[in-house]
Amino acid sequence: MKTVLMVAEKPSLAQSIAKILSRGNMSSHKGLNGACSVHKYTGTFAGQPVHFKMTSVCGHVMTLDFLGKYNKWDKVDPAELFSQAPTEKKEANPKLNMVKFLQVEGRGCDYIVLWLDCDKEGENICFEVLDAVQPVMNNAHSGEKTVFRARFSSITDTDICNAMTRLSEPDHNEALSVDARQELDLRIGCAFTRFQTKYFQGKYGDLDSSLISFGPCQTPTLGFCVERHDKIQSFKSETYWVLQAKVHNNKEESLLLDWDRVRVFDREIAQMFLNMTKLEKEAQVEATSRKEKTKQRPLALNTVEMLRVASSALGMGPQHAMQIAERLYTQGYISYPRTETTHYPENFDLKGSLRQQANHPYWADSVKQLLAEGINRPRKGHDAGDHPPITPMKSATEAELGGDAWRLYEYITRHFIATVSHDCKYLQSTISFRIGPEHFTCSGKTVISPGFTEIMPWQSVPLEESLPTCQKGDTFAVGEVKMLEKQTSPPDYLTEAELITLMEKHGIGTDASIPVHINNICQRNYVTVESGRRLKPTNLGIVLVHGYYKIDAELVLPTIRSAVEKQLNLIAQGKADYHQVLGHTLDIFKRKFHYFVDSIAGMDELMEVSFSPLAATGKPLSRCGKCHRFMKYIQAKPSRLHCSHCDETYTLPQNGTIKLYKELRCPLDDFELVLWSSGSRGKSYPLCPYCYNHPPFRDMKKGMGCNECTHPTCQHSLSMLGIGQCVECENGVLVLDPTSGPKWKVACNTCNVVAHCFENAHRVRVSADNCNTCEAALLDVDFNKAKSPLPGNETQHTGCIFCDPVFQELVELKHAASCHPMHRGGPGRRQGRGRARGRRPPGKPNPRRPKDKMSALAAYFV
Repeated sequence: MKTVLMVAEKPSLAQSIAKILSRGNMSSHKGLNGACSVHKYTGTFAGQPVHFKMTSVCGHVMTLDFLGKYNKWDKVDPAELFSQAPTEKKEANPKLNMVKFLQVEGRGCDYIVLWLDCDKEGENICFEVLDAVQPVMNNAHSGEKTVFRARFSSITDTDICNAMTRLSEPDHNEALSVDARQELDLRIGCAFTRFQTKYFQGKYGDLDSSLISFGPCQTPTLGFCVERHDKIQSFKSETYWVLQAKVHNNKEESLLLDWDRVRVFDREIAQMFLNMTKLEKEAQVEATSRKEKTKQRPLALNTVEMLRVASSALGMGPQHAMQIAERLYTQGYISYPRTETTHYPENFDLKGSLRQQANHPYWADSVKQLLAEGINRPRKGHDAGDHPPITPMKSATEAELGGDAWRLYEYITRHFIATVSHDCKYLQSTISFRIGPEHFTCSGKTVISPGFTEIMPWQSVPLEESLPTCQKGDTFAVGEVKMLEKQTSPPDYLTEAELITLMEKHGIGTDASIPVHINNICQRNYVTVESGRRLKPTNLGIVLVHGYYKIDAELVLPTIRSAVEKQLNLIAQGKADYHQVLGHTLDIFKRKFHYFVDSIAGMDELMEVSFSPLAATGKPLSRCGKCHRFMKYIQAKPSRLHCSHCDETYTLPQNGTIKLYKELRCPLDDFELVLWSSGSRGKSYPLCPYCYNHPPFRDMKKGMGCNECTHPTCQHSLSMLGIGQCVECENGVLVLDPTSGPKWKVACNTCNVVAHCFENAHRVRVSADNCNTCEAALLDVDFNKAKSPLPGNETQHTGCIFCDPVFQELVELKHAASCHPMHRGGPGRRQGRGRARGRRPPGKPNPRRPKDKMSALAAYFV
């Protein structure tokens, strides 16, 4: 039988689809990467019996990046990134080995069905999967179609089965538009980011941002926030006056009247009007009206509206809300949450979706009444041609979902029920009065039929006192007329909901990327999220935007990015050439970049006002190896050391504490060592500031501490303190932390594994001898006699922490409490301790790994 490979975007999605199509009659096993499962079953395809294999990826398989030296900030002029720097597709997450996994599962398959998310990003992933799988698939017969695309909007039996019977082809144009966006964002963002980060971090010490980034979408997003800030700062409050009258009829029913002039800004004129009305004893009714009005039910829910409500009403950040929505989708509770459409197609089963909620404890009565009376066809919204609006696909309870997931699901469900409910109808009554020469009005509302507001009570018409019955010519006694003094108030800072509205209006980002751009400006310390989820720009954010306006306003205004988005959409529709759009856009931004570089002094003038020079920042910490003067430690992100005499800056590991390391010096360059630590529960290691920035040996990379240094004799190096290969990652080495006593630790120099060992030992040293079993370095341990855990009250023991039964009881392996980004796995790291081993040939077993696959340490892993 032939084999059909089916690929979904996430493991949970693959499992759900496989369960539906196989009717639960399937077998499953983990794939070779450990992250994705493979589900197998038999069935029919194209009228013939076949074997099905359903698996998944984990989002994008590949990511775009620069080649070789162009990834190194210090070696390339950022201007070269616009055209000269070659790019390549790399695996998005090398640890997952996704390409190899797909090739293993795709080898020998005859057909492939792509179940990726049905948006532009999903279309792009389709072709990433095809690039990996097609070379290993069986050769097709002449003209035979082997690649199919499934299009679906929800994880329901009906939608999945329908998608399987109506397979189409992946859309290459949509995938190309994503490729174009990725390349534009990479080249433009990296060029501007590298230049301004290096320029300003080399001059100012209190920027408090590890990256001064620029993004074609991110920067206009920040621009909206700063624009509102500027309006607040430039706002000048003005005093104004209003008249307020209180009248009552013979039934002693009193009414508070609003002045038809609303307000005046001249006190004397307001006083004149007050004096004239105060003379009157009666208010005459000039007109009455009673009109039936309608408050329309909401349009069907799309992504942007969901994010707006999640922020303004539920207090969730857009990215957090999007993550929850995606999880609800993959679990089958809601339809696809990325859609621009607010119009249900004519064939959408509204009644079927509504019946799912008929027994829900919170809204069963409303749903049953709707089903009995007949649903109201939803309002006609916008059809973007992508996915149906966000709709609940099955009933769920608060106990089942809990927390934010329940709150978002509840809103989505109530919104859906409201779209098929009736409009709210109310009666608005208005009475117009004349008191002397001035006119006043009062109004009231009475609900006739609550309609959709029963299921969305927060949308209900506010209760107001009903007005007394009267007619033209009736008179009311004037009880009181007074003049109130008030002041105009500035606008408030933008809320996330308002920002989302502005981004949608100006075409900044997509429904999927809007949350990412907002999250970025928060993460980069450009804005802070205040109460009410209002976005207040920081000094850095304000100065950056003002600087862009000063140099080239188009860098921050939404117009140019909006125009680019339109071009990208034309690529997706097949109406514009990929290469022409890419070349034209890059040429525009390349010219802007050169002008920006030439004019950077304009932004620098603004920076000088808000931030302190490096030389005036920080506190003395360690001595420079060149001039032997104290360098200053700058704690604000990115933390670094600065020598004002040599005018040199040295980057340091982030997300931890830095202190002087016993005034010891590096034998290579005479710089004083510093100690980085992630806390008592984490890991620590010494480092030389100069070596950390300028690797002394060919097999070392920038950003390595002494625990990765291959110096053959330095007492702080990997060569002297390394023990053996990490029991969890392939490339790390367990290194003794000589500063950790009396709670001794051995930590991996690549991943975040920490072994706590030999507590209360007086001294722990790495021996020159190796274990005969696993070739790891032995440890010499000395205990105080009063606290020795060794058998026979011995105080000294030498052994292997992997193999020695005495040490097995004294070692506990844990994950570090925090992990610095430099602790990343990857090919090319040195194996072994450095003094006894060189690089291990690929595929050859490492003799330092215990032969029983984790041995003693693994037994204590938590």
